[in-house]
Amino acid sequence: MPRRTATMLASTLLLIALLCAGVFIKTPYSEMSPGPTVNTLGEHDGEPVLQISGRKTYPTTGHLNMTTVRVTSADFRMNLVEAVYGWLAHDNIVVPHETLYPDGKTEQQSNQENAEEFSQSQESAKVAALEQLDVPVKSWVIVSTVVKGSPAQGRLHAGDVIKSVDGEPVKQPSDVADLVTKHKPGEKVVFTVVPAKDAAEAEKTGKEATRTEDVTVTTAESEDGERAIVGIQAGTDHTFPFTIDIKLADVGGPSAGLMFALGIVDKLTPENITGGKFVAGTGTIDDEGKVGPIGGIEMKTVGAREKGAEYFLTPKDNCASAAEDVPDGLTLVRVDTMDDAMSSMKSIREGRTDRLPVCAKK
Repeated sequence: MPRRTATMLASTLLLIALLCAGVFIKTPYSEMSPGPTVNTLGEHDGEPVLQISGRKTYPTTGHLNMTTVRVTSADFRMNLVEAVYGWLAHDNIVVPHETLYPDGKTEQQSNQENAEEFSQSQESAKVAALEQLDVPVKSWVIVSTVVKGSPAQGRLHAGDVIKSVDGEPVKQPSDVADLVTKHKPGEKVVFTVVPAKDAAEAEKTGKEATRTEDVTVTTAESEDGERAIVGIQAGTDHTFPFTIDIKLADVGGPSAGLMFALGIVDKLTPENITGGKFVAGTGTIDDEGKVGPIGGIEMKTVGAREKGAEYFLTPKDNCASAAEDVPDGLTLVRVDTMDDAMSSMKSIREGRTDRLPVCAKK
């Protein structure tokens, strides 16, 4: 066999061997890519995303699109070829598997956590939107979750309304932790609560629950040994003066909060806040209208631009990262609060884009 032919054959066999190895060698990586983007002012799967009853609504135009990221499943392991392709692909990002599924979290656990965060983000979006419109919302502190095996299990229950701790009135969730940690492990703490069943019944009838119970819980030591705990997570519940339903399946996480809030404001406002423009965005939002950072910003800007977005509302803490690679034709607008977002929407609909706070690289 001529030397040249032998060399080509050996090279070909080596390449085939490398390709086979690349297919079978698994890597500790996962992939993120642009996910679906949905107009909060429009419909999804044949029904309006935002459904409001009991209050006058107004026609809307334009787009206020929430954006998502598509990720590989928890049990999927990229092979070497897929990982290399992902690293080279412009619109995908390859990240360590533990970034998406930390502490060995299963896909079911991750989905459950994302669903809970999505539900909470909807509540906060409603509150932030109505606060923007000066519509009063009743709020109170509740037991959000009870840790299994903790001192509070069987004594406090999810949905209990916490009126006071050791006789000190509770006005926000952080008050509960502050009052509990004044104790040493092994000491007793007294919660004055409206039982969850009574609170739920009162909400149905539109009346205020008045019956309270004193529940005594003996504190335990935290895992780090630095403070006393009882094993609950305090949260906030609300009563809205009219019904706001957000219909969007197969979406999780808290990052759509800002766009939901803006969509609610637009539907309840005579003036069209988009001016007919295509605006997309992302960002968590809390009850006070503070916008928080999210993950996968680069994927979300790509997905938004592919759908036709001209402007992208970007959380302040994500701005520098997003500005590193901006899709052509997309303007990244920095927002830190609901007020910032509303101000930028005004500039966009009035065509005064020189006033927009644009994201910049570090």
